[in-house]
Amino acid sequence: MAVFKLPDLGEGLTEAEIVAWHVAVGDTVTVDQTVVEVETAKASVEVPVPFAGRVATLHGAAGEVLTVGSPLITVDSAAEFTEPGVVTPEGSGNVLIGYGTSNTSTRRNRRPRGTKAPSKAVAPAPAVPAPRSTSDRIRVVSPLVRRLARESGVDLHALDGTGTDGIVSRADVERAIAAVPETTVPATTDERRIPLRGLRKTVADKLTRSRREIPEATVWVDVDATELLQLRTALNADPAAPKISLLALIARFAVAGLRRFPELNAHLDGDEIVIPSTVHLGFAAQTDRGLVVPVVRNAHERTVEELSAALGERTEQARAGKLAPADLTGGTFTVNNYGVFGVDGSAAIINHPEVAILGVGRIIDRPWIVDGQVTARKITELTLAFDHRVCDGGTAGGFLRFVADCVENPVRLLRSL
Repeated sequence: MAVFKLPDLGEGLTEAEIVAWHVAVGDTVTVDQTVVEVETAKASVEVPVPFAGRVATLHGAAGEVLTVGSPLITVDSAAEFTEPGVVTPEGSGNVLIGYGTSNTSTRRNRRPRGTKAPSKAVAPAPAVPAPRSTSDRIRVVSPLVRRLARESGVDLHALDGTGTDGIVSRADVERAIAAVPETTVPATTDERRIPLRGLRKTVADKLTRSRREIPEATVWVDVDATELLQLRTALNADPAAPKISLLALIARFAVAGLRRFPELNAHLDGDEIVIPSTVHLGFAAQTDRGLVVPVVRNAHERTVEELSAALGERTEQARAGKLAPADLTGGTFTVNNYGVFGVDGSAAIINHPEVAILGVGRIIDRPWIVDGQVTARKITELTLAFDHRVCDGGTAGGFLRFVADCVENPVRLLRSL
């Protein structure tokens, strides 16, 4: 018998919740075969087993939280298993911290259709073929959506997903909950309790720490984005060329501003302000799992087109729950486009340990004075929350004014980017 323990999945995470098992007791597994999907505080992760054999025990069911180092799966006749040691460069691409795997080709042995899963185990996520009948398959990506449905008594089989490729979203489940007549709800269930754990707990802890430790201040300015919208239309006129998003343009202006005002790209280390030479740009993305901040590394080296492609790719990965923990850490500055929610402004909370966050409100028609005449223009509000320990209002205002000037006159300022 060989016991594979839950490894450190990166970034010092201490626990993970089991989302779905991809194998059952009695199945044969091979080296590097994905055996379980777990949700950490940062992302959903498919975990491969580092040895081959027959599954003897699954330690935990879907919904249970395991700590790093606790037993995950026990495999019998695991001849290729070696205790965790030094991970060699020749090892598998699925190397986990503390485990090295061989170059054995990956192959998945799935149990026959109709075979029952182990007690309490649930069907695998849609990304992996599940040993269930076609009629039983449910397109649900988010474990939080599955949990909400389970706690609310909603039958996922009865829902038609409105998400991409028919994925059942949180909104679909909430609509089903709202459609249940009040008379059918027992009087004892007049409230619903959701455990604060996983991603939501991580976000809560991080925001609390930010508010507790950072003496932040906020500056804002209304900006005429008419010419920016015209520029985006011109850049996207070629149907064969990749589309450039509005967020990418503003993010590119922000990156250029950080090169001029590097204090806002810093972090604090004790009594020192550390200013890196690189800009790793984070951006807020709302998903079914909650708010996440994917990071585009070395944003300062990317063109507008490259930055737009990276932002789009990260957004899709975030919504599908496919971001690795490393994709959600290491940012040096964050951009938050809360305008997509139809709001004008927000005093955003800084993404600790960063020292500033730029917010972008919705763009709407407003009366604006141009050459002494009142006319309708496309106006947005930019806000900057910053850590007052690393700079004063002059630096923060200078950065925000630079970005605002880029928005108002992008063609002239793009020449220097």
